[in-house]
Amino acid sequence: MRKGIAITVIAAATALIALLAYGVASQQTDTSIEDAVATGDRLDAPDETLPLLGGGGDGSLADYRGKVVVLNFWASWCPPCIDELPLLERTQRRIEDRGATVLGVNYKDIPEDALRLVRRFRLSFPSLRDRDGEYAEDFAATGFPETFVVDRKGRIAAVRRGPVDARWLARTLPPLLGGPL
Repeated sequence: MRKGIAITVIAAATALIALLAYGVASQQTDTSIEDAVATGDRLDAPDETLPLLGGGGDGSLADYRGKVVVLNFWASWCPPCIDELPLLERTQRRIEDRGATVLGVNYKDIPEDALRLVRRFRLSFPSLRDRDGEYAEDFAATGFPETFVVDRKGRIAAVRRGPVDARWLARTLPPLLGGPL
């Protein structure tokens, strides 16, 4: 009788460990974008039509095909996102005449709060609203801010999980723009 109970307990423990291992493995961060960029491959950037922040219709990444796009996921409740907004605006002013743009994607935010930051930092680049976070999921975004540089053909050329800095932008953008910032 004891032997049967021990076998049942061992089988149950083994099943539980296997289930836990599966759960941990399935929660791993999707690194397919980073893996592709690291090997020189460029994946097509996900595209979805989203409302423009502040109204005035909809927009999508496809609207900027033929331009280099610095696609930045941000939110007003994210301090590092707020900290990098002035740098992104300076970048927009440097690249807009070179066939490039910054395109914000405001993530699960209260529109009025996001628009307050647009006014505060006098942001000239457009932002789309990812109300439910599904577009960010398409990029396997897990923390904010996150930035993806998309080439003129709509493919992801670079990715930065976390805040961007001037050095990263100065290293990443020139090859796509055909010269230094």
